[in-house]
Parts: sequence; structure tokens; C-alpha cells
Amino acid sequence: METTAYRIDGHKMLEHWITVPLDYFGAMGLLPHDGATRNVPSTIEVFAREYVRDGHDSDPRLVFFQGGPGSAGPRMAPIGSWLETALDHFRVVLIDERGTGNSHPLEALAVTAAGDPDVQAAYLSCFRQDSIVRDAEALREALQGDLPWATLGQSFGGFTVTAYLAQSPKGLSEAFITAGLPSTHLPADEVYRRTYKSTATRNKEFFARYPEDEATAWFIATHLADVEETMPNGERLTPARFRQLGIVLGYSYGLELLHFLLENPVWQCGGQRRLRPQFLARVCEQLSYAHNPLYGVIHEAIYGQRSSGPTAWAAQRMRGEYPEFRLPELAAGGSGELDLRREEGGFRFTGETIYPWQVASDPALAPMAEAAEKLAFHTQWPELYPQAALAENTVPTAAWIYVDDMFVPYEISLATAHEIRGLKPLITNDYHHDGLRTGGPQMIERLIKAVRS
Repeated sequence: METTAYRIDGHKMLEHWITVPLDYFGAMGLLPHDGATRNVPSTIEVFAREYVRDGHDSDPRLVFFQGGPGSAGPRMAPIGSWLETALDHFRVVLIDERGTGNSHPLEALAVTAAGDPDVQAAYLSCFRQDSIVRDAEALREALQGDLPWATLGQSFGGFTVTAYLAQSPKGLSEAFITAGLPSTHLPADEVYRRTYKSTATRNKEFFARYPEDEATAWFIATHLADVEETMPNGERLTPARFRQLGIVLGYSYGLELLHFLLENPVWQCGGQRRLRPQFLARVCEQLSYAHNPLYGVIHEAIYGQRSSGPTAWAAQRMRGEYPEFRLPELAAGGSGELDLRREEGGFRFTGETIYPWQVASDPALAPMAEAAEKLAFHTQWPELYPQAALAENTVPTAAWIYVDDMFVPYEISLATAHEIRGLKPLITNDYHHDGLRTGGPQMIERLIKAVRS
């Protein structure tokens, strides 16, 4: 392991690098011939940034897993929010989960250079939460030998903590989770059945607060069906892609974020009403996965387990069960959208979903579309959360569960909380999915109190 030390505002900041295997579970070995994997590395570098508050050098360590998948550890400048409070109790390690940040970051070119779509899919399968747990264990052992450490996971990071509890509990002294308890056995279908319902509810809240925005949304959607508008990344903005702005509704101030996104979208250009370049830039910033391509291609793969079968584009399939979210075939002039408006009674933005046509249209994801298709129908996933191990858990654990979480269904989180022996659930409707960001200091203190009382 290599470490570089810095000083910052009353803290030591340590940057750690460690070399780990790419393939812990033999995914590449399932390919038909070794020559196909010649462009795939056998090892990768994993990076973590550690903060130690002055006078706290003997505090225990806590490793933080970011949400995602495909998101790097937070870069906080200045130190604040939940990290400020956590540093009163721990030396905090912010790991860049593999495939993100400084930890072998992936983008389309790196993936396609690995080989054909079968090789690409096998390569991508090495970046799920079970591999992240193995990386964390390698880092822990390099930093402190056999001594266990505490862990905190937000959203997908909570999925990783749950896998940690099931697979390597000896490495943990305490476990904290916010907005991230996955089902131990249900297929992705059941996640999306619930999240489409919560997304519909959040849409109603949005249009109740900002009723004039529904007319704006209808105009933009029907306009996009008839007029070609291009985002700065070169992708055509379609009605279906426009609807994906609803992902921001899952955040604490998501209603306001979406309202601000819809501000002043139209101008007159050559006697024709067009979407403003500034509006298209704002939309592109939200919709493009250029900044987070790994999320786009393995988002559903994080639900894959042998017991639940292939994900098979669950979000796309489950969408068909909810007429208000269906994609109409638009006639010239956008009459299909208008017919849908009359039939269903309201516009609906979608939420945290990835669709096959989206992967094919986003320039940051399109080169990996065939690999994503293979991942969607992959059947050789290992189990992520062995139920027997969780039923015997001895690691003190607490989890914040949000009744109104649009991304991680409350019912599923609560069921899993009951499956993990000794887990103390903290249930609230005061926060949305990003509660750790908006209420972090209080949440950290409550988590610590829960596991130590």
C-alpha cells in the first residue's frame, strides 16, 4: 500500500492506494477462451482518502460507501455535513469504490477495449457490491491488520454494507446504513413495482405544488415528438428521455429542483418555438451519464442473484404495468401524448430507472449497449446477501429507513431489517433518499446512539 499525507484545516488527510485482484469470483474464467481476456487487467488500483481530526489519532476507523453504483467517494471542501460529525467519533475513510474516482475508473472506451461484448459483460460484472466488500477488506487489513472497523453506507453503499455483514462480518465492529437496505431475495421486478408507485405519488405532489409546470411539461414532451432538439452531448432529446428528469423528485428538495429545471425553456428562433440552449444544457447535465457511466450499465445488475434470476430489464418490463408511465406511439404533432393526457389525467415523470433504449441513445453508454444487454440476462450471479448469515449477525447495526423513499422501497427495507439479527431500524418520514446530506449530523449521532445503547 502507498500513502501520501497532507494537512487541511485541523485535520490530517491521508491518501491510500492499494492493489487488488480484478476478478474475485471467477467471472472472467467463465469465458470460452483465455485469449478473449488479453485486454483485461488481472489487478486494479483502489484509492481511499482518510481524514483524521487533530487529537483523534487513536479513534477507531469508519469506512464510508457512497451511493450509486458508480459514484466515487465524496470530495468535501470544506469538511461539513455528516463528515464533520463523524470525525468527532472516528477516523473516516472515504473509499472510491472500484470503477469510480481514482479506483480504476471505467468509461465506454475502457470497457470496449477489453474485448467483445461477452468479455465486456464479464468485466463489468466484477464491479458489484460483493467485489467492493473484498476491496474494503484488503484495505482494512493493510491499514490495521486484524482489527475490525466500523462502516457507513448510503443508498447503494447500504447494499454494500449489507453484503459486508453477510460475507465478511469479522471485519466489522459496527455498521450504519442510511437509505439502503436491499431485499435479500426478491427480484428487481418487486423493487420497480414499488418505486413506480412512489414515483407516481411524488409526481402528484410536484404538480400540486407547481400546477403551471404540468402545462410546461406537456408542451415540451409534445414538442419533442415533432421537433428534433439536440442536447450538448449530441443526443436527441426525446419525450421519453425528457420524462427521466423525474429522478430528481427522489431528493429532499426534488420538487424545487425540477421546478427550477423547467424554468423558461422556450424561445423564438426563426419564427419557430424552440427549446433554449440553456435549457437543453441543464437537461443534459441531469440526463447524461458521461459523469457516471458505470451506473448506467450495471444499475440493474446490482439486483442480480442466483436465487432471483436475471433482471431482464426489469424497469422496462414493470413500466408496462403502470399505464400512467407507458410510452405512447406519437403521431405527427404529438397527438399520442395529448391522447395519453386525456386518458390518464396527468403528466408523469419517471424516477430512478435505466432502460435499454436509454443505454442505446446516451453517447456515454451506447458503446456498451451490447454488454448491458448481456448483463440483463446473466444467470450466473453469486448470492449477495446469504440469509442464514444475516440471521446470525453479531455486528451492532442500525439503519435509517425512510417511509417516503422513492428509490429504495420502505416495505423492502423494513423486511430486510427484520432479517438482520440485532439491527435497530430508525424509521422516519422526515427525510427523502438524500437524508444523510440534508440531515447528516443528527442522523450520525442517532445511528451511533442506537448501536451503542
